[in-house]
Amino acid sequence: MKGILTFLLEAKVELSRVNWPTRKQILRYTFLVIGISLAVALFLGGLDLLFSSLVERFLIK
Repeated sequence: MKGILTFLLEAKVELSRVNWPTRKQILRYTFLVIGISLAVALFLGGLDLLFSSLVERFLIK
């Protein structure tokens, strides 16, 4: 039991040293991730549409 208590106390000390991001940084990074995800989704969707139309046009006829 003493080992668990020691671990929890040391974890609390380590967490107090963490440089936590501000609310503004969290929002900025969140919107950045969403924006990049949408851009990648649109790019991959466009490639899928392009290749689907090429397959239908030249291979399926």
